[in-house]
Amino acid sequence: MPKKRSGGGLSPTQQAAKFLGVSVLAGAVMAGIALPAFGALGLAAKGSVESFDELPANLKTPPLSQRTTILDADGDQIASVYSRDRTVVDLKNISPYMQKAIVAIEDSRFYQHGAIDLKGVLRALNKNVQSSGVSQGASTLTQQYVKNVFVEEAGDDPTKVAQATQQTLGRKIKELKYAIQVEEELGKKKILENYLNITFFGEQAYGVEAAAQRYFSTHAKDLTLPQAAMLAGIVQSPSRYDPVNDEAEATKRRNTVLQRMAEVGDISEAEAAKAQNTPLKLKVTQPKNGCITAVQGASFFCKYVERVFLSDPVFGKTKEQRAKVWNQGGLTIRTTLEPQAQESVQDSLKDHVYKSDKVAAAATLVEPGTGKILAMGQSKPYGYGKNETEYNYSVNASMGGSNYGFPTGSTFKPFVAAAALEEGRPANQTYSAPYEMSYPATVQTCSGSPWVNDGDYKLENESESEKGPYALKDAMAKSVNTYFVQMLADIGMCPVVKMTNALGVVQGNGDKVPEVPSSMTLGSTGLSPLTMATAYAAFASRGMYCTPVAIESITQTVGGTKKSLEVPKSTCSRAMSEKTADTVNTLLNGVIDSGTGQQAGLSGRESAGKTGTTDSRKNAWFVGYTPNLAGAVWVGSATQKVQMTQITIGGVYHDQVYGGDTPGPIWRDAMNGALSGKESPSFNLVNIPSAEKDRDKGDGNNDGGNGDNGGDTGNDDGFIGGLLTNGTTNGGTTGDTTGTTTGDTSTGGFFQGQTNSGNGNGGNRG
Repeated sequence: MPKKRSGGGLSPTQQAAKFLGVSVLAGAVMAGIALPAFGALGLAAKGSVESFDELPANLKTPPLSQRTTILDADGDQIASVYSRDRTVVDLKNISPYMQKAIVAIEDSRFYQHGAIDLKGVLRALNKNVQSSGVSQGASTLTQQYVKNVFVEEAGDDPTKVAQATQQTLGRKIKELKYAIQVEEELGKKKILENYLNITFFGEQAYGVEAAAQRYFSTHAKDLTLPQAAMLAGIVQSPSRYDPVNDEAEATKRRNTVLQRMAEVGDISEAEAAKAQNTPLKLKVTQPKNGCITAVQGASFFCKYVERVFLSDPVFGKTKEQRAKVWNQGGLTIRTTLEPQAQESVQDSLKDHVYKSDKVAAAATLVEPGTGKILAMGQSKPYGYGKNETEYNYSVNASMGGSNYGFPTGSTFKPFVAAAALEEGRPANQTYSAPYEMSYPATVQTCSGSPWVNDGDYKLENESESEKGPYALKDAMAKSVNTYFVQMLADIGMCPVVKMTNALGVVQGNGDKVPEVPSSMTLGSTGLSPLTMATAYAAFASRGMYCTPVAIESITQTVGGTKKSLEVPKSTCSRAMSEKTADTVNTLLNGVIDSGTGQQAGLSGRESAGKTGTTDSRKNAWFVGYTPNLAGAVWVGSATQKVQMTQITIGGVYHDQVYGGDTPGPIWRDAMNGALSGKESPSFNLVNIPSAEKDRDKGDGNNDGGNGDNGGDTGNDDGFIGGLLTNGTTNGGTTGDTTGTTTGDTSTGGFFQGQTNSGNGNGGNRG
């Protein structure tokens, strides 16, 4: 039995006949399909190809995927992201050594033949016959370029990549046809330029510029002879000739390229010998891809920018269209991130909360009147290791944040106050505000069906000393829970719904805030820091709410041509009157001056803000602003399982955490740094009349409010009867509700996401 040979047992003569037969067949098919006037040998001609269809535009200017650069507001780089690490360069910016090396080793007759090199086919045939296998191909640089375009178009889709590289006669014919057209329409220099920009050099480097930077930390135009030869040698098999993993094999391959350059006359034998004796001298630059590499802790902001691009219809009608543009890259995205503000936020977070702490902190700063996000950071870095996270605690779930946001506690109360002021309630509105009480029997909603307290749900203030009556200013400064529930009962929930809608306030999952008293007053519903900062910015801008924006401009580079892309714009609308906003600013200025937020006070400039702490102290907030900057700080457990009592945060022990003593100082230091050197405008503060006379009147008729008068006040006046102490109603709350309170506040599942924990009201005092 004869021995089988490589090639399925065929003899060298049979292999040669088969190879030639296939070549002639391909030529004949091509001639029949596209070159009736030329025949098979016409494939090697440089003549006109008038009978072909028009050459696809992507073969003239291939849509090369490139890196996208994300910049801050000053134009400095935050990060680069890419599906292909590539920077397209002109041929004039590629070293002549590199141009000669790639031609010498891949297609030494590149400048002599057309799209198909007949001599190359015969040479390869001879080599393959001698080796009893397929040891040398015959594809020209032009054919390789066409194939690379097909692969590039396939992207990361395995099926499409397989189709682009499948060894079939049909694909080869298509490749040959386009190669002839490319030769005709582009010319040799442009083909070489495109090839050097599209081909893969290993180690995540696409194109010669990225390869020069990856292996030698230099530019393509500065490549030396030994460097260029090494890069040219990689192309045939990037994994086999990878100099990072196998320097000896890469050196051997480089020397082969140098010898070939000498053989074709590009360099002398002496130059080749000298270069062959030179060590590789790698100076590897590690790939820095993605937001994880962002500077100044801006990884979360970087991912937010990416999410904006992939979700906003301005960048494409469908998510597939947007993803295609993003993956193609070549974008220069200038963002709203202000370096000074970002650095200040990160420094403050690091000073006050350690990444190894049981709890985390997140902070976001927004510019009033524009909606620009100036800073975004958190205590746990972006990543996948210990004490790291990929979740952005500052934003909603759709943008990479927590599924539900975090309960805000008393920082929700200013929305209730603003709604009441818009409804015409006076700035010195007074309610009895007992220490503890039941929620009202019913509260009107926007739907027309009232909310009903069918479980005798109760609430209390933070301290037993907090007993009314209180006017609005004192109630806000001391964060009196019962006051704001009484205010809600007075005006109904619909005005608050309208106010929160106007301020863009939605839950972390994107849903509207539910119409229940605990959510509508005491912040038992989860919101994000960005939502809160943007809403409070409307107070700072005297009632104008502006949707948040992160992108200033985008320039896209395709085929050497730059164009500007449309970007999302902030939409500003009036959420409340200037008078209402000025009144809220006055109230919240008092919180910092003399209330629960004194530890958050800024030096040398006016500020306003509100503290918030939720049940079991699982969340603590401070949200505040100056006329030119608003910010929100959240501290808590992302899992909502850590109670911040008897806990050490940032090296400081806390018996109990309050919004004023932990988030407050973070906000203060972040704001001081962000505003350093900036102007210090003033609020338009208003005079809020004293309510002392009303308090005296209320005290004289408010025994029932303390639970001592269970009789006459439990009448048809209902829950509001006796709450208003402005001379038109009687003092006291309903005797049956406050008079019989026993302190049992186990409220079951009434409060969203909150466990039964003492007062169960969803919003302790800050």
